[in-house]
Amino acid sequence: MPGIDEELEFKPVRVAVLTVSDTRTSANDTSGDILAQRIEAAGHQLAGRDLVRDDIEKIRSVVSGWIDDSQVDVIISTGGTGLTGRDVTVEAVRPLFEKEIEGFSVIFHQVSYETVGLSTLQSRACGGVVKGTFIFCLPGSNGAVKDGWDKVISHQLDSRHKPCNLVELMPRLMEK
Repeated sequence: MPGIDEELEFKPVRVAVLTVSDTRTSANDTSGDILAQRIEAAGHQLAGRDLVRDDIEKIRSVVSGWIDDSQVDVIISTGGTGLTGRDVTVEAVRPLFEKEIEGFSVIFHQVSYETVGLSTLQSRACGGVVKGTFIFCLPGSNGAVKDGWDKVISHQLDSRHKPCNLVELMPRLMEK
């Protein structure tokens, strides 16, 4: 049966959090706070945190820096995945993907549908892998961040999750 096998060893990973917003500041970045708190409460290390405006080059610069940092295993962004003209996180990050994790978007929308119904259609949440680093782009609402972390990402970043998880793939991501 799928789930956590408590007999297995937990292996923490290093996660960086990027908030993309034209309106939030470090003082009111509630979605970034939620992610950071949940990452650390799960036993993982918060490897970095930043907040940038909705600007393709700024987003790509921060994400690329973390991809090149050997102390970052996973990047999670919040914000900029909607449909408006200023929502550019997907345009900034998706071209970097070496492999897209199509199933992440599918599963995210499935769990999001349970919370917000058809409004989930307004999100372009996505995930991928770049140079051995997992990247997940979540919407900026607190509810979407909770759904994305609590119902999807946290399970796949738990090395005890069976029948499989992303942590066990990490040593093999750079294979040729």
